[in-house]
Amino acid sequence: MKNLQVTKKYEGKKLSKFLIENIPNLTENLFYKTLRKKDIKVNEKRVNKNIEVYEKDEIEIYIKDELLIPEINKIYEDDNIIIINKQAGIEITGENSLTKYLQEIYKDKQCTPKPCHRLDRNTCGIIIFAKNNQALEILLDKFKKKQIDKEYIALVYGLPSEDKKLLKSYIFKDKKKSISYISDVPKKGYKEIITEYRVIEKRDNNTSLLKVKIETGRTHQIRAHLAYIGYPIIGDNKYGNNEINKKFKKKFQMLYSAKIGFNFKGDNGILEYLKGKSFSIDQNLLNKYFKLS
Repeated sequence: MKNLQVTKKYEGKKLSKFLIENIPNLTENLFYKTLRKKDIKVNEKRVNKNIEVYEKDEIEIYIKDELLIPEINKIYEDDNIIIINKQAGIEITGENSLTKYLQEIYKDKQCTPKPCHRLDRNTCGIIIFAKNNQALEILLDKFKKKQIDKEYIALVYGLPSEDKKLLKSYIFKDKKKSISYISDVPKKGYKEIITEYRVIEKRDNNTSLLKVKIETGRTHQIRAHLAYIGYPIIGDNKYGNNEINKKFKKKFQMLYSAKIGFNFKGDNGILEYLKGKSFSIDQNLLNKYFKLS
């Protein structure tokens, strides 16, 4: 059961709008199914109609947590790891996160999947989970030693004059504002970043599709670095241009973690079999994702 209180923002709005916008992964179909079963109470009274709600109304909805688990798109799985194609709009860790959903799915399999790296909430793509502590320790060490390569696809506004470029700058993360700043010269608190891009396609609508690799994995590195050189990622509401985002009707940054490769060296323990392997997002899926109307 979930308990919620209606805020002023939803004064006079439909019950469906309030619940769908305040319960992660509650779909319209699931809402109406729950409503028909009279599993929703408004101010302690069961309702079966999509009524209007008002500020300070108390809502109770009886729904199983597993019904709120979003679709999990697995790319690969074995006894040690799971590779997921994460959708935009979901955190890696936290209360309503991919980690929590995966652990709910695997709770009866004596397995507690844990993430080995991070992706921004609104970035799609490949994320690796370890199914045991031994695999987790190995992968964390491999990421630290830069023996796991990641490749991204980004749709940016503008047409780069150079089709390929290695960018070297410095980044500072303002934790209070949750934003990162770029500098061309070293400064106190700034850390070096190296970002490489290659143009895949230049389009008539003044957008470009880029393949991006990073040698350093700092918070918001790709988003901040590309915006800094004048090519903001379309849909990025933090480092991008709001007018451009509205023009293309994109709410999430058009950034996709598209490929991951295991460039292992030395002792690889139980994950030796991954050495030299790579996993990619299906090209047809990428083409569909980056198509702009």
